[in-house]
Amino acid sequence: MKVVKFYEYSQCSTCKKALKFLTNHHKAVERVDIFTNPPSKAEIRKMVGVYQGAFKKLFNTAGHVYQERKLSEKVPKMTEAEAVDLLAAEGKLIKRPFVLFDDTGVVGFDVDAWKKLFE
Repeated sequence: MKVVKFYEYSQCSTCKKALKFLTNHHKAVERVDIFTNPPSKAEIRKMVGVYQGAFKKLFNTAGHVYQERKLSEKVPKMTEAEAVDLLAAEGKLIKRPFVLFDDTGVVGFDVDAWKKLFE
């Protein structure tokens, strides 16, 4: 069974729901704390590729760090390289959960989308 790399914040209710989904679907999971060990630049670039270059989808726009830094004004002007650098440096800016497996990945938790990916 292939392992799903699951970047999470353990207190995040969305992450808990996503983890339960994976467990119920008998997926092997490697859990990683996204705050202390954020995804690497290579992993973030992989996810940007999954989202066809739409790196803005990887940002946790509801998070306090995103709002404090006024990133809603800055992200639209960023290059992909700048966004990757920023996300790799600060796990709190990344939408959770951040999940990598096989040749693809997903951020956030949408039951219908996850069913398509994992079933």
